[in-house]
Amino acid sequence: MTKITALPLSPAERLNLIPQSGLCIGCGLCQSVAGPDRVRVVKTTRGDERPVVIGDLDHETVDRIYDTCPGTRIEGLPDDLVDDDTASDPVWGSWRRMVKAYASDAEIRHVAATGGVMSALGVYLLESKRVDFILHARASEANPTFGERHLSFDRAGVIEGAGSRYGPTAPLLDFREILDRGQPFAFFGKPCDVTAVRNYARHDPRTNALCRYTIVPVCGGYMPTQDMRNFLQARNIDFDDLTAFRYRGFGCPGVHRMEMKDGKVHEIDYHDFWGGDESTWSMPFRCKICPDAIGEAADIAASDTWPGGGPTLEGQKTDLGTNGVIARTKAGEALLADAIRDGVLTADGSIGPDEMTDYQPHQVSKKRAVWARLAGLKAAGQLTPDVERLRIRELALDAGYEANLREARGSRVRAHAGKASEPVPEPHEPL
Repeated sequence: MTKITALPLSPAERLNLIPQSGLCIGCGLCQSVAGPDRVRVVKTTRGDERPVVIGDLDHETVDRIYDTCPGTRIEGLPDDLVDDDTASDPVWGSWRRMVKAYASDAEIRHVAATGGVMSALGVYLLESKRVDFILHARASEANPTFGERHLSFDRAGVIEGAGSRYGPTAPLLDFREILDRGQPFAFFGKPCDVTAVRNYARHDPRTNALCRYTIVPVCGGYMPTQDMRNFLQARNIDFDDLTAFRYRGFGCPGVHRMEMKDGKVHEIDYHDFWGGDESTWSMPFRCKICPDAIGEAADIAASDTWPGGGPTLEGQKTDLGTNGVIARTKAGEALLADAIRDGVLTADGSIGPDEMTDYQPHQVSKKRAVWARLAGLKAAGQLTPDVERLRIRELALDAGYEANLREARGSRVRAHAGKASEPVPEPHEPL
């Protein structure tokens, strides 16, 4: 990890360096590690969810945060979960089975972001009593474009959280307290959130004992709040008058639906929201340098399956939704097989890395570019994450010298221009 050492830093300054370096994704784990009396992850004046130091910190606690934060330590699947007969792909990582599948339950398939695989598995895990609850995200009532940490104990709770949350979400705010419950559970979150859980497992053995399954979407990042404000303002929609915001679902992918205080409803097409390819997407800097948006650390990852990487305008009217499903571990493979056997999921054919590349070309492009982007940040003297078991250097070699030089230079220029950093987090409201 590149560390800035020109001046000795206090524990609080060291913690602040993570969001200042554009590495914080707002997962909330640092609050759980330090305790909410010392660190609080809150909505900031920028509209993000970031850690704010409110009590005395020591270097030992900050060391532990650095070792567990998914902004400073990013690793693939732990070695003890990769068996000798597990396949591996340079881009898509470890995998035991890949299939196209969708939720057999028509309601779940319709309300979910794509084919409903994640939601269907959540219901199945509860009803088969494999776990006692699901730790996941649902739409925030206080901040409609945000997600919020939620525990679901039944079908209704899982379905309430169906559909993507492309906004700030901190699902790990009280992860230690969740472990204190002593109950088996499954975690559904972003790939970076699962990275945080895997990192934390090295410090608390209860994690692997109680967190029985980790399931993620193949992730496209999220839109920062200020960019969301600007996007809506350009369409004469008042961000502060929102009472509900749905990013996807009720179709594949479904429209972005906004409900307002005066009862009006606005709907925006998926294409209009995301624009063209990844270069036009608005997302936090951490997402742009993510080496594991495909969920290599999870038991199961689920993706969209649009050839070429995006839905057609005509296809949106007829597509019922089908996921590309990657089972990476024996536990994930067994869960997938059982769900298909019991009719919870309908399999729609086996696939492999080539098909996933067709469905997710932007993920391939990003993974090939990440090593050079991080090299550019290092050249600018910026804090960068430790990355292990994700093959980013090997993929960079495949990308070629010119491509790497272009990415590294661009990253360094952005860092020097302040586009890869944030100010010290300040709470939106008094704590």
